[in-house]
Amino acid sequence: MSKTKVSSHTVPFFKASIGKEEEQAVLDVLRSGWLTTGPRSVEFERLFCEYTGARHAVALSSCTAALHLALEVLDLHPQDEIITTPFTFSATASEILHAGAKIRFVDVNPETGNIDELKIREAISERTRAILPVHFAGNPCAMDTILELALEYDLRVIEDAAHALESRFDGQKVGAIGDFTCFSFYATKNITTAEGGMLTCDNDVLAEKIRMLSLHGMSRDAWKRYLPAGTGNDDQPDYYQIMHRGYKYNLSDLQAALGIVQLKKADLMWQKRKQIVELYRSLLADVGEIEFFSQDERVTHGNHLFAVKLNTEQLSISRNRFVKMLKQAGIGCSIHFISLHLHPYYKEKYRFEDSDFPCAADLSNRVVTLPLFPDMNEFDVRYVADTVKSIINEHKISKLVSVNCI
Repeated sequence: MSKTKVSSHTVPFFKASIGKEEEQAVLDVLRSGWLTTGPRSVEFERLFCEYTGARHAVALSSCTAALHLALEVLDLHPQDEIITTPFTFSATASEILHAGAKIRFVDVNPETGNIDELKIREAISERTRAILPVHFAGNPCAMDTILELALEYDLRVIEDAAHALESRFDGQKVGAIGDFTCFSFYATKNITTAEGGMLTCDNDVLAEKIRMLSLHGMSRDAWKRYLPAGTGNDDQPDYYQIMHRGYKYNLSDLQAALGIVQLKKADLMWQKRKQIVELYRSLLADVGEIEFFSQDERVTHGNHLFAVKLNTEQLSISRNRFVKMLKQAGIGCSIHFISLHLHPYYKEKYRFEDSDFPCAADLSNRVVTLPLFPDMNEFDVRYVADTVKSIINEHKISKLVSVNCI
């Protein structure tokens, strides 16, 4: 029976840093008379371009929408393949299917959790159209190798940067590296608009097409149609025209107003998360039953998640039991991720075996994500670390020492 005590202290998995500025920004929109996509959305996109160094930014309803539209403008055919990692959230793969293509999974590097760039080449075929790397936990993938492969085989690069707002690779901001980059502003992300996302790219034509696709394929959104007389082109009709088969993926001004304030605080919140991660690492450094994910010296880690690997072979409990014990102690935690090839839908559709992607499968049984958010204090971090150590000490498997008797 477990000896772990249930504490009155609790640490949530995540808590968004929302203050008076965000409240006022939302109130201002509510009182402005314009709530949906409009001037705040335009301003949010402009500021996001400045932040990332991208030429274009399109504010969208989610990162999922961004992934879908980035794939949609490639005009994919049913036999086309997109290379990505199975060690990710479901949207990365599902949007490939929604765009009408096939998924080609490549296993991960167990040290980083990112797609193993050394295994991508063997997955490329004449049907490959794009590489879709996922920057796990905010740790950028090996983008130099990925870009070289894309250039060699004439492929597009679509980055899933849901975790990587502040990340850099070799000094370059994520958002201005690949052909398309997709960000998330979900409630638990580095900045939040409650729900929302952004797509960045440098192609003028495709950016404009994505913008139209995000709002029913219309030539003019409502804000442009209802501009005051004399502020637009007199020769342009006030009505819209349907240019493409579109979707309803636009971001509202209410959400954009929240995002504008959050974006201004992004680097400060990143610094706070970075300090928390450094404290975690120092407190858990001597725990042999835990391994940290590594990162290339050329990257700036976004520190979106603090995920660790349990050496479960050294413990008498499973990872799942470990997670339950943390929650019993009032600590919110999660699992990032269970590899997609282990989920029922993908196992049945593609007849995957666990052994098809052994590194992703192994991580799926060992990874644990501990609380990480800017407003955590030192007591919170120490409480989590102490609880982790307590559970491990209680359930570690003692090594047998053989003694030679003479």
